Amino acid sequence: MTAIQMNAEILRNMSIIAEDENLLKRTAKYLRKLVAEKQADPTLVSRDEFFESLKRGEEEYKQGKTHRINSAEELHSFLNSL
Repeated sequence: MTAIQMNAEILRNMSIIAEDENLLKRTAKYLRKLVAEKQADPTLVSRDEFFESLKRGEEEYKQGKTHRINSAEELHSFLNSL
């Protein structure tokens, strides 16, 4: 399901419960909980941060600051050295 489809589904469902104040309160409470979880998760990054990280990685690759692993043995050796 795409983000646009999910947004449409959420809006459709919100229009259905909009007439019930108790359901709206429960929805608002749950949304606040989801937002708090997202803000508290240090592993989440913004879209801009993600693409900036990719650009930095590409620059490091172009500058030769990366290590190429050509076989499973090299991978095992590299991981064991960490």
